[in-house]
Parts: sequence; C-alpha cells; structure tokens
Amino acid sequence: MSGCKLNLSTVFLLVILQGAAVVLFCGWYVQLGPCSVIHSNHKVHVLLLSSWRSGSSLLGQVFSQHPSVFYLMEPAWHVWTKLKKTGAPAHRMAVRDLLQSLFQCDFSVMEAYLPEKHNVSSLFMWSQSRALCSPPACPLTPRTQFSNQTQCYEVCKGTSLKGVEEACGTYSHVVLKEVRFLELESLYPLLQDPNLDLRIIHLVRDPRAVMRSREESASSFESDNAVVLDQSHVPAGEVQYQVLQEICRSHMRINERAILKPPPFLKGRYKMVRYEDMARDPLGEIFSMYEFVGLEMTRQMGDWIYNVTHGKGKGFPEDAFKIISRNAVEVSQAWRTMLPYSKVKHIQEVCKEAMSLLGYKMVNSEKEQKRLDIDLLVPQEQYQFSWLPTKTEHRRKC
Repeated sequence: MSGCKLNLSTVFLLVILQGAAVVLFCGWYVQLGPCSVIHSNHKVHVLLLSSWRSGSSLLGQVFSQHPSVFYLMEPAWHVWTKLKKTGAPAHRMAVRDLLQSLFQCDFSVMEAYLPEKHNVSSLFMWSQSRALCSPPACPLTPRTQFSNQTQCYEVCKGTSLKGVEEACGTYSHVVLKEVRFLELESLYPLLQDPNLDLRIIHLVRDPRAVMRSREESASSFESDNAVVLDQSHVPAGEVQYQVLQEICRSHMRINERAILKPPPFLKGRYKMVRYEDMARDPLGEIFSMYEFVGLEMTRQMGDWIYNVTHGKGKGFPEDAFKIISRNAVEVSQAWRTMLPYSKVKHIQEVCKEAMSLLGYKMVNSEKEQKRLDIDLLVPQEQYQFSWLPTKTEHRRKC
C-alpha cells in the first residue's frame, strides 16, 4: 500500500511540474515571438472619438503603448484630404466604411486613398503606433517596451500594407482614434455589426482650452476648418469661433444621442471622459477606461502614464503635436492665464449649451478667469453618465 501511495504522489507531482513547464514556455514564447492570430470575433474594437486639440493624441498613446493594442491615429484624414472640396456630411459614409474595414484588419480599403506605390509610411502619422514599430510589423521595438517615434520612422518605414494587416491580426484590441466624426448616427452600422465588439470613448475638453491650443497651430487646421464649415465663406476673424461652435454642437449631439435616447445596441458601448478629469487623476481615469474596454493596467503602463502627465511646465508651441512629459494640470489650466477675457467671453457665447451639458462653469470677469483657486469643473457625479458593460471580459492573446 505504501508503494501505491508513493506512485500516486509521484504522478501527481509530475503533473504539476508538467503544467508549470507549459506555463513557463508560453510566457517565454510571448516574449520572444508573436502570438497567434486573434480571430475577429474575439477582438475588442475601440473608437477614441474626440475633436482637434482636445488631448486625444495623449489618450491615443495611452492605448497605443499598451502591449495588447494595435493602434492607428486618425485614418479618416485620408478621406477628408481626398475629398476636401466638400463638407463633412458628404464624408460620413466613406469614413464609416473605412473604419469598418480597418477594425477588421482589412487595409485594402486604404488603396483608394494612397499613392500607387505605397507602404506603411503612406499612412497618416503611422509612427505614432507602437504596433507598427514592433514585431511582426517591424523588429525594432519588443511588444513589452515603449516605442520611439523618431527611431521607428527611420527603421520601419518600408513595411508593406500586407505586413500591417498581418500585425493587426495578432492583437486582442484594435484601437482607432478619430476627430472627424461630428455625429453618432453614421456609426450605428458598426455598432450593429456582429463581427465587431465596438466600444466608444468620447473625449471632450473645455472649449476655452481648445481655442488656446488651436491658436498655437492655427495654420494646421485650415483644410479641416473648410470641411467643418461645409466650404462656406466665413470672415477670417470668425472662422475659429464658428468652427469651435460646430465642434461644441457635435459634442452635444453625440452625448445627448448616447445618453438621452440611446438605441438598444449602444448599451455598454459608450463612455464620456473629460480631459480635465484625466489631467487631475490620470491613473484613475485611464484605469477606468482600460476596464471599460477589457485591458489590464500593467505596472509598466502605470509608470509611463504617471511620468508623461507629471512633467514640468506646459511645453512649447513647437511641441504641440508631440507626446512629451508635461504637467497635465498646468496644460488644462493654461487658457486661464493666456487667453484675453474678450475671447473667453466670445467662446462662452458660442459654446454655452455644450459647456453646461459637459460640466464646465462660465467665468464672468477677467478677475474670476485668472483666479486659479476657483474650480471651473462641475463635479463628475452631477453630470456624468455612461452605459457601462455589466461584465467586462479581460481577453488575453495567449
């Protein structure tokens, strides 16, 4: 009997050791080689929906640098550039169809917007994507490390679109960042597509801060401004205000549609985030967003988020489109000391309803504007609502 017990114990021990070896081997394989292709039905698809100069580039990098994410920045830029002589409504279906294909890692749709001879470097701001700097797209940056945009641009620019497609297929999450959607209805077919598990994170920002940021790089928005204004002839001095008014209206349309009259298929798919809340509590807000889409907050990502949001100062105008370490709270408050009150008053007039809906308080004098001890954010619980999933699954690639 004692011999029998010894044999059973030995077998049990061997089974445990074998299981441990398999786990260790899988972990080793993940580090040294790409995981297997993730079937589209097991992917999570995330649309970061925002507007120009609202902190969306930072939010994009919060997702791009995550090892489980395949990220693209503003693919609709190609549509708006190709069809720039028309207004935004004429672009809706083309942009929607583009995103629907890209979410499923089908890049053949891009050929209509790219030069005849093209590769990854033909994609707008492609080097902002850590996935396009990492295997299998490019050997430069291991998936577990953070990418360097300058190095990636030099080393990885020859990757073919076929290589981009193959890389996209190996990630559990496909994240697209867009600033060129001014309403929610054109996204309904994507939300109802059985091949997509689409989540929408709607990032908004105080329009007074948006104006200050846009002024630093105004010439970069001339083409987009014309599309937003439907190619209308607007006096030069009023262009920025009318564009901002349209942006404010779009945020209202999107939020009200998602909150007040949400269709059944939107339940569990929409979350609104204010840039200012993210600046004040970056780890808490981003953890909540990760949880919403089924991503894990790693210690490495937490350290990166803290460092990039707790730098010194507001940065310089020449760094407007770069993700560098800044003091996020100072950035969010910069408009209060830099914008003249006359402009602030005009912005408040054109965006009054949106500011009320999204939780931004008005200032009634220059003195009040410059008193940084006065909090101009309405507390979240007084306005915030999102349809949250009842149970978020944390999907893993291996």
